[in-house]
Amino acid sequence: MNLDAADIIGVTGSVLFIAAFIYANAVEKMDKLLFNAVNLAGAALLLYSLSMHFNLAATVLEISWAIIAFVGVINAIRARLRT
Repeated sequence: MNLDAADIIGVTGSVLFIAAFIYANAVEKMDKLLFNAVNLAGAALLLYSLSMHFNLAATVLEISWAIIAFVGVINAIRARLRT
């Protein structure tokens, strides 16, 4: 198997998703900004990889994931500004 830069970037995005999921399940009180920012970064990296090695189903999933994470980042920032 030959990995190119897009594959390595995509795998890095997957690692970020896994790390965020582990974090969310390991802490008593989750930092929503951190969780969503890591998920957004993971989605962005995977979308880059998918732009080189297209897969429609995965692209739809990652776009959805990125939108949800982006909204989560905005909401977390707003919540911090209110406190």
